[in-house]
Amino acid sequence: MPGRPALRNLTLVCAALASSIAAPRAPAQPEVADLREDVRGLSQRIGELSLRVEQLEHENALLKAKVAALDRTGDYVTSAQFNAAVAELNASIKASVGSSRSEILQKVAAQMENLAKQTNAALDSVARAGTAVQSRPAGQAQASATAFGSAYPKEGVSYIVQKGDSIGLIEKKTGAKAQDIIDANKLADPSRIQAGQVLFVPGGK
Repeated sequence: MPGRPALRNLTLVCAALASSIAAPRAPAQPEVADLREDVRGLSQRIGELSLRVEQLEHENALLKAKVAALDRTGDYVTSAQFNAAVAELNASIKASVGSSRSEILQKVAAQMENLAKQTNAALDSVARAGTAVQSRPAGQAQASATAFGSAYPKEGVSYIVQKGDSIGLIEKKTGAKAQDIIDANKLADPSRIQAGQVLFVPGGK
């Protein structure tokens, strides 16, 4: 480096100047003493600069070696290559998230459709059951829901219900049992017998 010889020469010049000033050629004067001190400080500063230059040269050599090593191996990327890699990664992440979201929506739609089918089937079943119940006579529907006994006498008489009759009154008139009359005629609601209705009275007279 061209700066180092110049610094050495300047150091030598300062040293020679200090020697000439130090020689006893004239009576010591305050100006000469000050000048000698200035030259000494300048020489010290030049020495410090020389050391700093050597350090900079050493660091520069290390940096050049590192750059040369990178050039040989090729283990480095430019900012454009780095930005392209980051953009590609972001695109991949977005595509993955979009695909997952689409799959989740499809599964939810399929489950909702299946649930709707089950609900419609249940509603249809309830509607059909309600229609069947409505289509049957009220007495038949009630009779099917009530269990009647069969231990009543199989012989008896027929009785035509009169206005104001009740099962209890018919029981007294015929001497039969009220429960036998109910079981034989399958009366789900014994209180709703009507005038003119013909009943079989088991064991009645």
